[in-house]
Formats: sequence, C-alpha cells, structure tokens
Amino acid sequence: MPSDSAPAPARVSELVRDAAERLARAGVADPQVDAELLAAHVAGVPRGAVQAAAIRGDEWDAASAAALDALVERRAAREPLQHLTGLAPFRHLELAVGPGVFVPRPETEMVAQLAIDALRAAASPSPVAVDLGTGSGAIALALATEVPHGRVYAAENSVDAFAWTTQNFARIGAGNAHLTFIDLADAFPDLDGTVSVVVSNPPYVPDAAIPRDPEVRLFDPPAALYGGADGLDVVRVVSRVALRLAHPGGTVVIEHGEWQGEQIRAILAADGWRAPATHPDLTMRDRATTGIRP
Repeated sequence: MPSDSAPAPARVSELVRDAAERLARAGVADPQVDAELLAAHVAGVPRGAVQAAAIRGDEWDAASAAALDALVERRAAREPLQHLTGLAPFRHLELAVGPGVFVPRPETEMVAQLAIDALRAAASPSPVAVDLGTGSGAIALALATEVPHGRVYAAENSVDAFAWTTQNFARIGAGNAHLTFIDLADAFPDLDGTVSVVVSNPPYVPDAAIPRDPEVRLFDPPAALYGGADGLDVVRVVSRVALRLAHPGGTVVIEHGEWQGEQIRAILAADGWRAPATHPDLTMRDRATTGIRP
C-alpha cells in the first residue's frame, strides 16, 4: 500500500553539506559560505544561526529543504548569490539588489574609504560629495552614513538600476543623501566649484575583455561593465565632470581595473589634476586613482 506519511525531516548539517558539494562541482568560488547563506535566507536567520543549527543536529521539514534545493539549483547555474537573497552587504550597509543593477563588490569598499577619508578631512562644516553613476547607491550611502555632517549627491541614469537605488535610499533613510536621475556627464551644474569629493565606480572593462565569471558576464548590466575599446571612455568623462564640480583642493576618486592605474593617472594629469596617485585594495591589486583639484 502507498504510504501517506510525510517526508522525513532532514538534518541542517546534511542539507548544507550537500548544497556546498553541489556548488563546488558547479565552480562557485565559496561553496560553503554560499550554502550557509542560502540556508540562512530560507530560514530567515543570520548565517551564524545556521551554523549553530548544524552543530546542534537540528532538522528541517520537507518544505524548507525543497526551498533550499531550488535556490541551490539556481546558484549552481551561477545566478548571483545576491540576486537570490535580494541583498548585498557593503561596509556596514545591506543593499537591495537584483537584475538590472551592478552588484557592489568588496573591493569597492576600499574606494569608498578613500572618498570617506577625503570628505572627513574637508575644511568645511558641511562638505559636499558627489557619486557619479551610483548604481545601487553603495558608495553614496556609505558616504552619507559615515560622514553625517556631509551632503552627498548621487547621479544615476539607468532606469533599471534607478529602481534599486531609490529603494536603497528609502531603506537607509539618510537625510543628507540626495538622488537624481541624470546622466553623469550633465550632473549637478548647480554644484559647480563647491564639491569636496567626487567619486565614481564607472564601467571600465574594455569592450573585448569579456569577464570570465558567469555571474558577471551573464547577470551584471553591460552598461555598468563596458567602457569602450580601452575601457576608459567613461573615466575620461568623469575626470572632466569632476574638474567642473570640485573646488580648489577637492579630490576625485575613480575605481578601475588593476592594470589601468598608469593610464588613468595620465588622463587626470592631462586634464589638470594634481598629484594623481593609484591605490591598491586589500589584495594589493591597484583599484583606485585619486587626484587633487588645483
């Protein structure tokens, strides 16, 4: 006779182990971490609670196990983890992300730090910062929340990205952060000559340099990745716009690929920026170049 009994519960430790093994076979970079984060998302708890549940020998019902299985299948197809959970950590923030917006990367946290340090050092009781091409709003919202006496203006012109940016500005609720739907080339003429820090994480991948990682190649919006034949088309625009916006002594901070520092220093110097300098990220790869407005 067929059994009417419900499916047997499964141990959390086994579910996470199996998920990590599947993700490892799919080539996911951090399979154990991703498996635990997906399990945490299903359970609605922090990752540490999943680890504790696995140690205790806790069990999940069939519905929870099936929900995790479905997410693992999508992650094994290299859909970004952040698209599956709907959130991306950035410094002390959690940002809503999904299709149509560039997922903020850990290496950009160092770029934000350069901008934060420069804004904190500005000789003004209410210094101004501008984030050109803000995407999810990561850098702008980090600036606004970590330098609360500053005023931060963010520009974004992708309709798809702007929906996520608007959501994040509402979620974080920083009253000193202002978002505008505008092309970065035309951004904030009313701020000309008043800005202490201009920061940008522009598209900088050369058109022919297709990213290896499927998460980037298949899911990040192309407009946030590709920057022309040498990858620096938008960087050149950012340099000129920042020169217009910054006051004397103001700083520009531009994120870029690890081999582009010399070229970007040359662009900044040619435009009139002083002391162009390239800075490494925590992996010691060149990640950002700065300049000072004369």
